[in-house]
Amino acid sequence: MRNGAIWALVALALAGATLPARAEPGSIENGGMHHPSSLGGLQLANWTVATGDNGDMPFIVIDKVAAEVLVFDAQGLLQGTTPALLGIAHGDDATPGVGDRELNEIGPAEKTTPAGRFLARIGPAKGGKTVLWVDFADSVALHAVVTSNKAERRLARLKSPTPEDNRITFGCINVPAAFFKGLVHPLFADKGGVVYILPEKRELAELFPAFYMFMPRPPQSPLRPVEAP
Repeated sequence: MRNGAIWALVALALAGATLPARAEPGSIENGGMHHPSSLGGLQLANWTVATGDNGDMPFIVIDKVAAEVLVFDAQGLLQGTTPALLGIAHGDDATPGVGDRELNEIGPAEKTTPAGRFLARIGPAKGGKTVLWVDFADSVALHAVVTSNKAERRLARLKSPTPEDNRITFGCINVPAAFFKGLVHPLFADKGGVVYILPEKRELAELFPAFYMFMPRPPQSPLRPVEAP
């Protein structure tokens, strides 16, 4: 089965094995692959492959709590993982009309990375940059890390051992430049793909109702007769 590798990792975690606390940037193309730390991301990826929700396109799962990006090819094979930088504000919904405003007009509480399912395509952005447009209407893209403001220490945040300092962007998803150029861009350049962003405030069922049909169910305890007092 094409999703066997995903379920192997999921089963490992459910069995009590400890996944790494932090995944470093890595891909098969770079001579190895680091196991992701996002169990929720692996479970959603398995659901995606089992249901064919990605429509035979490559897809990405983003876990905002773990600040991690997982990249899969069209067959659901994990191609690489990396830490990521995300919107400063915690939340799952973009402010209406935020994509039509200049960056200096966006308040701190509006700098969210929205959750949901998005059809994404490679395209141009301001400054001659190339990005993966995730939510074009709200100006949310996945792209190489921005390093123009040294005070933000974005490269250092990507390399830190925990996800606690990875909230720094206006809502876009920043990944290492080599990861975007060597993996994301070539994989999505042809016909685009799907990006799934896990919620951090809302319930997962609100965004992906059918997902729970494929979740492993915990073993049920045998019923015991109730003794009379």
